[in-house]
Amino acid sequence: MRERESDVDADVDGNGNAAACADAAPGTPASALTLPLSAARALHLAAQGLLAPPRRKATQDDVLDAIRRMGQLQIDTIHVVARSPYFVLFSRVGAFEPHWLDALLAQGKLFEYWSHEACFVPIEDYGLLRHRMLDPSGMGWKYAAAWHAQHRDAIDALLTRIRAQGAVRSADFARAEGSKGSGWWDWKPEKRHLEVLFATGALMVAERRNFQRVYDVAERVLPGWDDARDLRPREHAERELLLRTCRALGVVRADWAADYYRLPRRPYTDALHALADAGELVPVRVEGWKPDAFVYRDHAPLIEAAANGALASTVTTLLSPFDPVVWDRKRAVTLFDFDYAIECYTPAAKRKYGYFVLPILSRGKLIGRADAKAHRTQAIFELKSLYLEPGVRVSGRLVADLRRALQRCANWHGTPEIRIGAAPDGLAAALLEA
Repeated sequence: MRERESDVDADVDGNGNAAACADAAPGTPASALTLPLSAARALHLAAQGLLAPPRRKATQDDVLDAIRRMGQLQIDTIHVVARSPYFVLFSRVGAFEPHWLDALLAQGKLFEYWSHEACFVPIEDYGLLRHRMLDPSGMGWKYAAAWHAQHRDAIDALLTRIRAQGAVRSADFARAEGSKGSGWWDWKPEKRHLEVLFATGALMVAERRNFQRVYDVAERVLPGWDDARDLRPREHAERELLLRTCRALGVVRADWAADYYRLPRRPYTDALHALADAGELVPVRVEGWKPDAFVYRDHAPLIEAAANGALASTVTTLLSPFDPVVWDRKRAVTLFDFDYAIECYTPAAKRKYGYFVLPILSRGKLIGRADAKAHRTQAIFELKSLYLEPGVRVSGRLVADLRRALQRCANWHGTPEIRIGAAPDGLAAALLEA
């Protein structure tokens, strides 16, 4: 049971960790361990699979394990470097065969749906998102309710056709003559119909061909599912998604809880304390944070090592702009003091860093960012601009770590020649000489 706030004198152990604190927040156990911010970072990176570099050649199972660890893998089509889902996996498992991700989807080990955004999700979590399909009214622009109401007969006819004739792609339907299309806001009608049926769960993505969705009826893609038999109550699904958030983040606060799976926006402090009471979470404090913090039960054995500095990330890698480590801007600021915004959708004149800027993770810190582009036909990996965060010292170890990380990334893209444009004084030359 939780201890309520009480007049407990602070007791500090030999590692300088407060064992009890008189000014504990209501509902926080007085004995909750106080962790340095570096420990919270280490627990987060451990949960995300970014604690240590891969030590062997990746396999397809490693790809699936990485997605299960994160809980979901966001999909984005921009590929000036690599499309985001492949890049997120590379950051964790190293060089791998991109077609493995497509194979996992086609094999039914993953499915696609709106979880954080459009994501690949382990198939065992289908039931946790099924409620959204059955009642998509709260999904905003992701479900075109007005279009569905206006074109219900055509949408139903398309579903009947797919059920009778088989899977389709959007590309199977011709665009009206004179219409060029310019994005989601100018989809051809059949694409909009397909997306409505996808949002409502009538269609699923059976596979991808050249990264294009292939839609088929849900009963063929997932024939073993039965709502009447398999669907748990919505409250159960939301509790499980909250637990998966805690597992994926390693250390969590109430103000971070809703974003990961786009849960309803409401206070989650009581829900997290209830999970702690049930033994699912371990309450902790983090230096400098006012809100309560919690560590997922499976990461509890790492808490002591994180607190005394024995648990530390040794990874140096580039991250996708859509990596879970940085997709919540406020969380990235709180955990890493790293203010990151995706600028690819910002007009060029208003960009601060560049079009497709990759955060740089190095030994537990986000130390910079690189505006990168892979020129595959010329076999060149271009760093248009390279930025370091204020206070980052250019040491020999940093140069060596960063050079190895850049070369691994460049090699995986088939662009082994690295070219560096703008960079802090001397850094470009040091990297190219390393």
